[in-house]
Amino acid sequence: MIIVPAMGNRLMGPLRRAPATVPGLVAVALFIVWATDQAGYPVTHWAPGALLVLALLGVASVFVGLRPADMPPAVLVAVACLAAYTAFSFLSILWASVPGDAWEGADRTLLYFLVFALFACWPQRGDTAALLLGGWTLAMAGFAVFVALHISSAGAGELTGMFGDGRLIYPSGYANANAAQWLMAFWPAVLLARSERLPWWLRGALAGGAVVLAEVALLSQSRGSLFATPIMLILVFALLPARARTFVLLVAVGAGVAAAAPAVLDVGDHLRGGAVLAANVHDATVATLVAGLVVGLLVAAGAAVESRRPLAPDTRRRVHRAVSVTAIVALVAALVGGLVAAGDPVHRVRHAWDTFKSPRGYAANATGNRLIGGLGSYRYDFYRVALDEFSAHPLGGIGADNFAQPYLARRHSHETPHYPHSVELRTLAQTGLVGTLLALVGLIAALIAAARAVGLRGARDRDPLAGAVAAAALSVFAYWLVHGSFDWFFEFAGLGAAAFAFLGLACALSPRRGAEDGGSAASAEREGGRAHEESSHPRTRPGAPRALAWAAVALVALAAGASLVAPWFSGLEIDSAASIWTRTPLQAYQRLDDAARLDPLSDEANLVAGSIALRFNDLDRAEREFGRALERVPGDAYATLELGAIASSRGHRAKATRLLERAVRLNPRDPLTLNALREVREGRPIDVAGLNRSILEKGQQLS
Repeated sequence: MIIVPAMGNRLMGPLRRAPATVPGLVAVALFIVWATDQAGYPVTHWAPGALLVLALLGVASVFVGLRPADMPPAVLVAVACLAAYTAFSFLSILWASVPGDAWEGADRTLLYFLVFALFACWPQRGDTAALLLGGWTLAMAGFAVFVALHISSAGAGELTGMFGDGRLIYPSGYANANAAQWLMAFWPAVLLARSERLPWWLRGALAGGAVVLAEVALLSQSRGSLFATPIMLILVFALLPARARTFVLLVAVGAGVAAAAPAVLDVGDHLRGGAVLAANVHDATVATLVAGLVVGLLVAAGAAVESRRPLAPDTRRRVHRAVSVTAIVALVAALVGGLVAAGDPVHRVRHAWDTFKSPRGYAANATGNRLIGGLGSYRYDFYRVALDEFSAHPLGGIGADNFAQPYLARRHSHETPHYPHSVELRTLAQTGLVGTLLALVGLIAALIAAARAVGLRGARDRDPLAGAVAAAALSVFAYWLVHGSFDWFFEFAGLGAAAFAFLGLACALSPRRGAEDGGSAASAEREGGRAHEESSHPRTRPGAPRALAWAAVALVALAAGASLVAPWFSGLEIDSAASIWTRTPLQAYQRLDDAARLDPLSDEANLVAGSIALRFNDLDRAEREFGRALERVPGDAYATLELGAIASSRGHRAKATRLLERAVRLNPRDPLTLNALREVREGRPIDVAGLNRSILEKGQQLS
């Protein structure tokens, strides 16, 4: 009976000294919820979460108290520059060709700034930071176990929806995002498991969880993760302290991953009619869970021995030297073995580059295992167009999330990407030099603050756990950035929000101003003490300047909230209309009208309404809706094509020709548009119903 209050007191003590941990825990729970469903990609998922983060930031500012004067200069610069980058993203709506997409992209940027500020602006202690990061990491590992068990028990029909071309896409809906979601949690699991400051059982759970996370990520067969992993290994060993401990832990985890990997790879390598076999999935799940359990038990046992029988200093030094020598030998052996397995390295590099540049895309890759077949994927063409757009609009870019239209007009492939598949090229092409400079300075400042927390710059923190947690938190952002350099992860809020949150957490562990003598833990105690004193005494009435400042902050917060609410509610109305149009089309039209009013910058509601009208052969309404769509987004190729088809079906050949010629200029490689223009020029009217069946079939194939 006495144990529960004692545990509560042990938990409440650190929380009193770092009260901002409480809203941080709520945000961490939000990230986990996003992870369970499409990684937070739809605006109807992440917009309400962004409002929650905004509210949490307000609660922390009011009840904990925000003191910029006590924040490290690097954190202040990071917050200021990332806030400016967010504002510039909103400003880019003014020159974006698709302002609705720019608004959504700016709102997503706002979310990332809010989570960074929530985690970075208040000091943290090692134990409270470990609670935040460790809680998220263990929850992700537990969710990976659930996914493994769920796919193992699924029927053949359900498995088809969970896998695409033999690659696991559940629960994010995109294989590469799936892999990134698990591997973002893999690295903090490894780096926390090596820390002797954590309980032995927790270190074992983290190590076992790391194995499960890696194996479930491998089910997605992401080539991006295959290249991001060695880069992360180089960064970890080149930049972080405690290399010997990291090596030992990685050997144990790597052995577990290697033991289960053949069964996991069999899932995608042995398909029947393009579908995975339930037996292979079951074998992979068993191998994954057994490997995770064995590694977890071994690491827990070793950690228990280490905690109860610490080595003498001389013995510790000898062990450290032995491990270092072993690590060097293992590195040399791995390099030699890799060269032998790869064959001629020059030929390998040339083949990789040739497949990457090939206009054949995925077809340029060799048959067999996807991970080693080549680098064909059309990304070269995506990057070419992104760089061309930056060259054409170097100062301010083309507007946030405004890549789709330029790519359709300039593409060499038949792909229809909405994003450039690189966070760096997204920033450069869409926000130009101004936005790139703001983002770069903000991130460099944040990394400097995080480096101080890890102990890479200046005096080491006197709280060793804080340094270990800061390194682990930094690895979350590092993996997101490395893998996101050649994929479109900025648009998955469940990935980006976690990355920026834990970058902010690493900044929060940086020594506060005037606290270099006592470290961040002492600073956090003083900060918590001041907050407690201020809550125990009546506050003096703020002066006019301070009141004006708070009023300005409140207005900005209200504007941010309104900016998040409008697209969210509009998306809800569109989703609702899409679900009821076959039963109650008039009600669906009404909801789409409401959606268009809620989001006056987007043409999505009008496009959906026009498409529904075509299904009912209501050409008058369809023409009206597509016309409204073009008023909002004059460069919309789909609306232009549909209006041209409608004009042709009504015998307006000249108008149809003009519209379809414009549609071809907007989307010159689309075979349906080219064929429609050819039919009109040859004097044949377009079958609108047949055209839309073809569009629907093409969309299903792309999906």
